[in-house]
Amino acid sequence: MYQQYFGLAEAPFSIAPDPRYLYLSQRHQEALAHLLYGVSGDGGFVLLTGEVGAGKTTVCRCLLQQIPASCDVAYIFNPRLTVEELLSTICVEFGIACPTGNASIKVFVDCINAYLLDAHARGRHTVLIIDEAQNLSADVLEQMRLLTNLETNERKLLQIILLGQPELALMLERPELRQLSQRIVARYHLGPLTKAEVAAYVRHRLEISGARRQLFPAALMGRVYRLSGGVPRVVNVLCDRALLGTYVQGKERVDRATLAQAAREVFHLEPHRDLVRPLLVALILALGVALATTLYQLELSETQTAMAPAGMARPAAQSIAAGQAKDTPVREVKPAAALPDTLEWPADEPRSRSKAIAYAALFRAWGADYNGADACRQAENLGLRCRGARGGLEELRRLNRPAVLLLRDEQGRSFHAALIALADKSATFAIGAETRTVALGALAAQWAGQYTLLWRMPPDAQETIRSGERGAAVQWLIRQLAEAQGRVSASGKDPLFDDVLERQVKQFQLAQGLIPDGAVGPQTVMRLAGVGDRSAPNLLPRQGGQ
Repeated sequence: MYQQYFGLAEAPFSIAPDPRYLYLSQRHQEALAHLLYGVSGDGGFVLLTGEVGAGKTTVCRCLLQQIPASCDVAYIFNPRLTVEELLSTICVEFGIACPTGNASIKVFVDCINAYLLDAHARGRHTVLIIDEAQNLSADVLEQMRLLTNLETNERKLLQIILLGQPELALMLERPELRQLSQRIVARYHLGPLTKAEVAAYVRHRLEISGARRQLFPAALMGRVYRLSGGVPRVVNVLCDRALLGTYVQGKERVDRATLAQAAREVFHLEPHRDLVRPLLVALILALGVALATTLYQLELSETQTAMAPAGMARPAAQSIAAGQAKDTPVREVKPAAALPDTLEWPADEPRSRSKAIAYAALFRAWGADYNGADACRQAENLGLRCRGARGGLEELRRLNRPAVLLLRDEQGRSFHAALIALADKSATFAIGAETRTVALGALAAQWAGQYTLLWRMPPDAQETIRSGERGAAVQWLIRQLAEAQGRVSASGKDPLFDDVLERQVKQFQLAQGLIPDGAVGPQTVMRLAGVGDRSAPNLLPRQGGQ
């Protein structure tokens, strides 16, 4: 109801688990890291618990977008089933052939075991994710444990990830489930957001939805935190109701009274009528004291001015004001022109050439010419790497490299444009033969997150650097981490990628908004490669005029 009123592209506080809106607080990053570990681990159970609305399902949806191509995943979100029903559901989700009308647990298990052995022989990794796992009965949990008995000398053939409310952890402490509990290789409890994280969470969701102004004053964030307890879903419901109330009243942004009314409606609170009269009396008294003080100070100032000897300098503020009135011409202050909030493809350019034109602008930013062939292959010939992915605005800021974005106009027609500059509230594109600057709201309305950019791989680096390695790549890693973290590099002749270096990698990843798993893969290498590469084109303004 209020999206058009506030200029939003979509509802910012929907309770649907949309991964685009996932705010990766430190806790959510650690939760996602645990799940990714479970996907790439050697089998067993991974446990993620959290209160209702903490964001477990949204983290899981984010995980599903990052599943390696070698993984086969089954996702069960309604586990209130019998043993037979759950085994049947697993067969359906994995596409396992089983006799029609079968109700035998043994037959189901045999079918699943045969599938797991075949998947392992084909180099596939099988992962079963069960959401709302606190609804599983003890019998079903025990059957899940038995499914993980199938293993080779190196690893188990089935990885099970359990997502549930805190009572799931209590359930697993029962004596009859101690064998399953011992097979949990990673546990994490997702707690509520802090006060600072709630403020960042609200800003993040508004930014993704295309808000161009501050709809929730910073002064209200403490109140939002106290009312919600830091639970993301409660924050969503509360903020959604507050925006609705603001829209109904025709206000520009949420105020304290509207937030209080929203809280009463969301939490079914009764207004404290017995407090209204004392509060009004206190407010009137405070205003009266303030008014009396102001009048007294004005009267005192006029008396001092009248008693001052002739020729004595007037108060500085009066002198400056008088001088300005006498000597300085009054300049008309013109409001800055509002930036357009839509990026349109130029009418005189064929839309079919948008991709070629955008990549030409991207290569031009790197000082190279685009020949119209495969962009990534041409980049490799120039000693560059190509990254195509889906992400958000914050990711582009951290990568700090020009990028080609896939956009859509109001009619739903797609086109490519090169993002060549990014400021706090605006984005500059090379589109067709023109350069246009638009408000960031255009990105929220027209961009679904798909981008392609170029980056430079240093000669000593490699795409994956593993713990325990030595050599030139490890020396490069140590140098880049030291420069990024403002330290002096102290690598020896043959440094080892040890636990100390892994902790430094995690610190860098956390600062970059990456999953702090300590593994140096392509994303971490790309961020490190950008440190100190002053010849590469930047997306953000260079600091200090550099």
